[in-house]
Amino acid sequence: MLTITLVLLILTLLLGVPVPLAFFGTAMLLFFASGDYQLSFLLSSGISKASTTLLFAIPLFIMGGGIMERGNIGSQLISLVELAVKRVKGGLGIVGVVASALFGSVTGSACATISCIGTIMFPKLANAGIPRGHAAALMANASILGMLIPPSGIMILYAWLSGQSVLACFLSTVIPGILLATLLSVINVILLRNNPNVKEVELTVKKPGETLKRWKDAAPALMMPVIVLGGIYSGVMTPTEAAGVAVIYSIPVGMFIYKGLNFRNLKESIISSATTTGVIMFMLICVMVLSRIYIMEDVPSRILNILRSISDNKLVILFVLNIFMVIIGMIMDDTSAVLLCTPILVPVVTQLGISPIHFAAILGVNLGLGNITPPCAPLLYLGGRLGGAPINEMMKPAMTMIIFGWIPCLLITTYVPQVATFLPELILGIK
Repeated sequence: MLTITLVLLILTLLLGVPVPLAFFGTAMLLFFASGDYQLSFLLSSGISKASTTLLFAIPLFIMGGGIMERGNIGSQLISLVELAVKRVKGGLGIVGVVASALFGSVTGSACATISCIGTIMFPKLANAGIPRGHAAALMANASILGMLIPPSGIMILYAWLSGQSVLACFLSTVIPGILLATLLSVINVILLRNNPNVKEVELTVKKPGETLKRWKDAAPALMMPVIVLGGIYSGVMTPTEAAGVAVIYSIPVGMFIYKGLNFRNLKESIISSATTTGVIMFMLICVMVLSRIYIMEDVPSRILNILRSISDNKLVILFVLNIFMVIIGMIMDDTSAVLLCTPILVPVVTQLGISPIHFAAILGVNLGLGNITPPCAPLLYLGGRLGGAPINEMMKPAMTMIIFGWIPCLLITTYVPQVATFLPELILGIK
C-alpha cells in the first residue's frame, strides 16, 4: 500500500493536482486504508510540528522579496555590480549572475530572484547583442543561487524538518553556491566569445565621480544583505528576526529612497505574501501528517533496504539518491520537494554515515538542478516567459550550463563532503 501511495503521489503531481491537495489526498488514503491511526493524533502532530517561530521567517522573506522587487532595490544592486566588470565579451551575463546571488542573499527565493533581476537584466542583455535564448537560460540558472546563497527558504524548512541548526544548513550551501556562480559565469563567457553579434560593452564608468555616485546610490540596497547576513552569522539575530528586519528596512528604502514602492504595490506585496504563506502552511501540515505515517510504517528503512539491494557501496547509493532527488525537483516546486524528501531521506543517509549537514547541501543542489532540467524545468520555462525566448532557443545553452556547471557542482558537493561541512565546522564546530 505504501508503494502505491508513493506512486500515486508522484502521478497526481505530474497531472497538475495542486501540491497541498496531492499530499492531503495521499495522507487520507493511507489513513482510511490502514485503519490503524487516530486522525486526532495525526492532525495534532502536524499542527504541533508547524507551531514554531522559525517558520515565520519564510513568509517574512517572501514579503521582503516582493517589496525589493517593487521598490527598485534590485536595479541598484545591478548598477553596482556593473562597476566590477570591465571590457569582457558577455560581461553583462556575469553581472546578472552576481546580482542574482546578491538578491538571493536577502530573499532566499529563486522565483523572486528571476522575477526581479531577470526583468531588469533582459533588456540590458538584448541591447548587448546576447541571444535571447542564452539570456533566458543564464538568468534561469542564476536564479537558483537564491536557493543556495543564504538565507535560503528551503534550508529553513530542511533544518526544521531534520532538527538541525539553521545556521549550519545555511553555511553548508555557501561554497556550492559560489562554485556554481563561478561556473555559470565562465560558461557564459565561453559560449559568447565567438559570437559576432555580442557587443563588448564597456561597463566601467568613465565620468569623474560616477563610480562614487553609484556606490552612494546603491549603499542602502547593499546594506540589506549586510544587515541580514551579518545579523544571522554574528548571532545578533535569529533567521526569523533577520527576515523581519529585512522587511522593515526595505519599506522605507523602496518607498522614500528609490521611490519604486508605494502604498498600492506594498498592499499587493502583503496580500501576495499572505496567500503564499497560507498555501505553504496548509501544505506543511499535510506533509507532517503524511511523513508521520511514513515514519511509523518504517518507510526510511524500507528505502534503505531497497538501495542496499542495488549496491552496498555508499558512493553508488548516493548516486541513486541524486537521480531520485533531481527527478523530484523536476516535478515539484522546491518547497514541496524539501517537505517530501527530508523526512524520508534524512534517516536513510544518517544510517549510511552521511552527515545531515552535508546532505542539506546535496539536497539543495539537487533540487536546484531539477528546477532547470527539461522536460519539466519550471524555472527554465519561467525564464523563457520573462525573457520572451522560445524553449528551442534556450535548450542548447541550458544543457551546456547543466552539463558543465550543475553536474560538476553536484558531483563535487556529493563526493567531497568538506565542500558542505567546512564552514559549519569552522564557524560553529558542527560537522
